[in-house]
Amino acid sequence: MSGCNHAQWQPPHDYRPLERNSERQTWAVVILTGLTMLVEIIAGYWFNSMALLADGWHMASHMVAIGLAALAYLLARRYAADQCFAFGTWKIEVLAGFTSALLLVVVALFMIGESLSRLWSPVAIGFDAALMVAVIGLLVNLLSAWLLRDQHDHGHGHGEHGHDHSHEHASGGKDLNRHAAFIHVLTDALTSVAAIIALLGGKFFGWSWLDPVMGIVGALVILVWARGLLRDTAKALLDREMDDPLVHRVREALQEVPDTEVADLHLWRVGRSQYSCILSLVTHQAHTADHYKAALQGFPQLVHITVEVNRCDESAHLDHRQ
Repeated sequence: MSGCNHAQWQPPHDYRPLERNSERQTWAVVILTGLTMLVEIIAGYWFNSMALLADGWHMASHMVAIGLAALAYLLARRYAADQCFAFGTWKIEVLAGFTSALLLVVVALFMIGESLSRLWSPVAIGFDAALMVAVIGLLVNLLSAWLLRDQHDHGHGHGEHGHDHSHEHASGGKDLNRHAAFIHVLTDALTSVAAIIALLGGKFFGWSWLDPVMGIVGALVILVWARGLLRDTAKALLDREMDDPLVHRVREALQEVPDTEVADLHLWRVGRSQYSCILSLVTHQAHTADHYKAALQGFPQLVHITVEVNRCDESAHLDHRQ
């Protein structure tokens, strides 16, 4: 249509906050984890400590998982303007978090298998040297956890784009990619603590069996954390959002408009706390799509709204506006 400015109806669809700080911190943790992992695995084999060896291999998997998190930040940033992604690249980060959770499950099962093997066939453990390495591993894990802690980063607004395409990032919402990396280093810290307790018990009380037992306990805790991470990331990836309280609030706001029924409503996340929404409404009135969008102005989480208005007395007429 000549002479018409389409820009106001074609805003960007990147709903991610700027993540350069998180990206740099994640790469720093990858390097720290990789170096510590090498030391722990070599020491675990050398001193025959299952708890220390489990901690080292656990850390190895975390180095891969945290590397995926850092790579996800890089790819999400690089392809942010790629129009092949219908609603931006936020789900690249969520996919990395889901993959990290799967790796946690694999690591936990490996730890259980190795610990059971050591319970069945005990070996001599070099307690003093293994303790020193385990303490170093714990300190590195705590430093990594501090780097990846939730800093409640606030998104950066991008101005007004008009026509209900608010592109202002809400400050709420969990960074699932960063949270997955944080859970990985936290489970590393847990297994380091378990290794230290097991080694102290073996050194001072002769409880060599405590080493593989603590490996099993640590693995079970990891499985619990992995389950929660799998649930959160899978929910976002599968667009399982229709039980969100926001759905009920949106439906109520629309039905407060006189002579209006909500025939169909779909809502899904396109960012940490940003949602896209498609509505199909039925009315006898001459209300337009813009009229119903105005009724949803109190929901800043809705950054992309599409409304279909079906009139009972003019069933052949559909008002589609975006």
